[in-house]
Amino acid sequence: MEELADRVDEQDRLLGVMVSRLQAIQEGWLHRVTVTVCRDENERILVHRRSEQLSRFPGHYEVQVGGAVNVGESYEQAAARELNEELGIRALPRLLFTFINRTGFSPHWRRVHETVVPRVVIADPGEVACHDWLTEPELRSVLPKSVKAVPQ
Repeated sequence: MEELADRVDEQDRLLGVMVSRLQAIQEGWLHRVTVTVCRDENERILVHRRSEQLSRFPGHYEVQVGGAVNVGESYEQAAARELNEELGIRALPRLLFTFINRTGFSPHWRRVHETVVPRVVIADPGEVACHDWLTEPELRSVLPKSVKAVPQ
């Protein structure tokens, strides 16, 4: 089933136009995406490898769980839905920041959230091939030298 997204403008206002996510990507239209960084009670970050069956970035490692905001959804509703779909958890993520992303796969508004989740997650194998928990220093140590981590 094709995902439908709301087109938005340069200020992240709804334009009243529903489009397929694929069409938004192909045409370079702004739409909404939400991601969540998951931490456990010890502040470790969930790192996962995307399933090889995924159409976008198969086999790539990520520190965020998320996806497109569907028509009629808020960013927060989409973030909670994605956490449930991908990791089998129910959580209310906390907003960290919002920005417009004009690089990468397609232009979009992105809201980044954070949440504390149980250490044991039941990931959907169609979405997540494997996962582990890393501290921030561990994560920095495995990043390629070309990736610049933001200092805290």
